[in-house]
Amino acid sequence: MADYQQFRYLTAQLLLVKDADKPDTHTMKYWFLLLVAIVCEVVATTALKSSNGFTRLLPTAVVITGYGASFYFLALTLKAIPVGIAYAVWSGLGIVLITILAWLFHGQKLDLWGFVGLSLIVGGVLVLNQFSKVQVH
Repeated sequence: MADYQQFRYLTAQLLLVKDADKPDTHTMKYWFLLLVAIVCEVVATTALKSSNGFTRLLPTAVVITGYGASFYFLALTLKAIPVGIAYAVWSGLGIVLITILAWLFHGQKLDLWGFVGLSLIVGGVLVLNQFSKVQVH
C-alpha cells in the first residue's frame, strides 16, 4: 500500500496537482503559457540564423515577433511560477529544441559530448522541478 501512496504522490507532483484526483487548472494554464513562450523563443532563435544578420526581411520579422511574444508569455507565466523554475524550464527546453531544429534545418551536427551535455541540461531541469522545495505560488 505504501508503494501506491508514493506513486500517487509522485504522480501528483509531476502533474502539479493539489489533489491527486483533480488537476489544478489554474497552475496548468501557466505551464501552458510557458510552453507557448518556449515555442515562440525557439521559432525566433531558429529564424535568427536565416535572417543573415538582419538583412532578410521575413526572417527578421519572425525573430522580432517571436522574441516579443516569447517574453510576453514568459512574463505572464511569472504570475504563478517562480522565476527560477520558469527560466530553468524555458532555457533548458529551448536549448534542446533549438539544437534539434538546428540539426534538421541548418545541418548542425552533435558529437557524443554534445549529447551528454544536452542530457545533463534535461536532467537538471527534471531534478529542479521534481525535487526542489521552491513552491509554485
